[in-house]
Amino acid sequence: MEFRAQARYMRVSPQKARLVLDLIKGRRVEDALNTLVFTKKRVAATVEKLLRSAVENANYLSSEKGIDVDVDSLYVKRAVANDGPRLKRIRPAPMGRAFRYVRRISHIEIELAERGKKGESLATVVGEPRGAATPRPTGKARTKARLRRPAAGKKDNKPKKKFAGTR
Repeated sequence: MEFRAQARYMRVSPQKARLVLDLIKGRRVEDALNTLVFTKKRVAATVEKLLRSAVENANYLSSEKGIDVDVDSLYVKRAVANDGPRLKRIRPAPMGRAFRYVRRISHIEIELAERGKKGESLATVVGEPRGAATPRPTGKARTKARLRRPAAGKKDNKPKKKFAGTR
């Protein structure tokens, strides 16, 4: 089961937010919180608050809705910073001109999931049986698969005419 939290219209560029979000992707919640506390980026405080909100969402569902959730086994499954609306601003420039610049806004989303006892994630893709992966051909079957592929198109080495008519 996934637990989400999102912060919309945050006054930080998505590129700067992604730098911090990449530090916590795939980590356990406890490790992610420790990482965010010691990160020297301004957006780290916002991401930490958002992560705590996602943990509280998981807590709420476990206590109120009766869903069995082990908060200690949660990890950051997805952390995304998307573009929000842009604020267009003008800066005065020399000789009576004006330069335009853009203040970027981001929507930050964090999704937590529960890990199993052996480290595998409990979330599965809908319609895919557990542990099923498409086997790759080996040996002679692999060689035959290569032979069946169409060859890359060969190009002519002749120079093409630049003009249709005569000069």
